[in-house]
Amino acid sequence: MINVLKSLFVWLCFIPAAILNGGFRQHVLAEYMGNACAMALSGVLLSLFILLISCFLLPRVVKLSRKGCLIIGGLWMILTVVFEVVFSMSAGLSFRDMLVAYNPMTGNLWLLVVLTTFFAPLFVYKIRRIQHMVFINN
Repeated sequence: MINVLKSLFVWLCFIPAAILNGGFRQHVLAEYMGNACAMALSGVLLSLFILLISCFLLPRVVKLSRKGCLIIGGLWMILTVVFEVVFSMSAGLSFRDMLVAYNPMTGNLWLLVVLTTFFAPLFVYKIRRIQHMVFINN
């Protein structure tokens, strides 16, 4: 339980990354490549930021186990969706508008971000295990 609570620190670091990514998308990417391409690239970039933040911070904050990583990933995913719903509603978007973000055919890769958020702890766990195995074998 303590690991799950400590992992919230890592998830909180996603918020400024997402806000900065959104600003970069609106003020830079959309200007040069149009909204659809900017949305897709922004989704990929945010997913990479989530993986990088997780790789850098998560092992420093919690002791990783496979089960723990799945629990943390589930919590992060729920928090991410809840945060997005609250943020979108406060911006005046309808529930229907929010659902559009989950359709990758629109160019929005928000679903990739949500899935990356879920699997990021498990990804970090697997990378750490591979590094440990390579270190032991050398």
